[in-house]
Amino acid sequence: MEKKLEILRNDPWLEPYAEAITGRHEDVIRKMEEVTAETGGSLSQFANAYKYFGLHREKNGEWIFREYAPNATQIWLIGTFTGWKDDERYSLSPIGGGVWEGHFPADFIHNGDLYKMRVEWEGGSGERIPAYATRVVQDPDTHIFSAEVYAPEKPYKFKIKKFKPDTKPLLIYECHIGMAQEEEKVGTYEEFRTKTLPRIAADGYNAIQIMAIQEHPYYGSFGYHVSSFYAASSRFGTPDDLKRLIDDAHQRGIAVIMDIVHSHAVKNEVEGLGRLDGSHDLYFYGDWRREHPAWDSLCFDYGKNSVIHFLLSNCKFWLEEYKFDGFRFDGVTSMLYYNHGLGKAFGSYDDYYDGNEDINAIVYLSLANMLIHEINPKAITIAEEMSGMPGLAVKFEEGGLGFDYRMAMGITD
Repeated sequence: MEKKLEILRNDPWLEPYAEAITGRHEDVIRKMEEVTAETGGSLSQFANAYKYFGLHREKNGEWIFREYAPNATQIWLIGTFTGWKDDERYSLSPIGGGVWEGHFPADFIHNGDLYKMRVEWEGGSGERIPAYATRVVQDPDTHIFSAEVYAPEKPYKFKIKKFKPDTKPLLIYECHIGMAQEEEKVGTYEEFRTKTLPRIAADGYNAIQIMAIQEHPYYGSFGYHVSSFYAASSRFGTPDDLKRLIDDAHQRGIAVIMDIVHSHAVKNEVEGLGRLDGSHDLYFYGDWRREHPAWDSLCFDYGKNSVIHFLLSNCKFWLEEYKFDGFRFDGVTSMLYYNHGLGKAFGSYDDYYDGNEDINAIVYLSLANMLIHEINPKAITIAEEMSGMPGLAVKFEEGGLGFDYRMAMGITD
């Protein structure tokens, strides 16, 4: 006889839904085995897409660029180094599996160069910012966004390599870098580090939760309509400025939690992932689930292994490259249900198990929690969730999704 999950033993009211809860649990295990079949069961080894895709400088000084764009028929890098025109020397080649690749001599690309992809597909073409761009800037005059080569001669080196937060109890100061200054302007990482962070420490907080880190075209979205998931918003300064801020917080004993947006993405096609290779369903659902009815944004297709690869790698990127101490996952309710939790009272357990659940999203969130705690067992994960889904902040081994905390809203509040 199979051992009953702890969550079912702890709450007898869940017994009528035991099949659904156990089924989800087994779905996660199957997907885990599937995506880690070639990595010996390690999610961390699987979540390395950012080390492969995007623009990278090799040890010999040359550059390599890769993009996943299976619907494309031709791709060029264009930018300040080509006069923003097609140049065959900067064309990419398909290498199989929907991946495009280009190798470029050291003197073809320089720190500070602006660039994009020009993508062609059957019946159309367009300029696109690479999905794995780690630096995206906006021209102050034209307001056009472009990827920027960020390869300083002396990149910032963290003073604290491995931070172990003392967060019992967890006392969070939620903040937005741009709005944290008294002046009527957009604040910077450096201003926050020197002016605001000392006050937070003096007030006794042991964690900060930063909104609007991932690059977003519209400032008024508070950072929740993300276009470039791997780029720290350039409105507030450079990647090194953000690293210095996090390092300084760690030296003060303060953990740094990032608001991560994996619940949806901006619809913009030139800046975002909307039709990166001309197709509608590269990263997002291609049917009625594609557009979020309340947020005017696009919904990820968590059933695709390529999307899981992109998003899990995104979690690892922010943990390893910037040394964030964890994440508050935004819009979790929207992820959990096909109707995004809209128009439901969630007044009984029936509402959580009525066939409206997006099992793909539940599997992804469970894997994300596994990955984050595999990389850093001390990491903090928080679900911003208003429906009260049972087991959200219960360990996966016990039948839950594995979050450390639920940010209680709606019925749970």
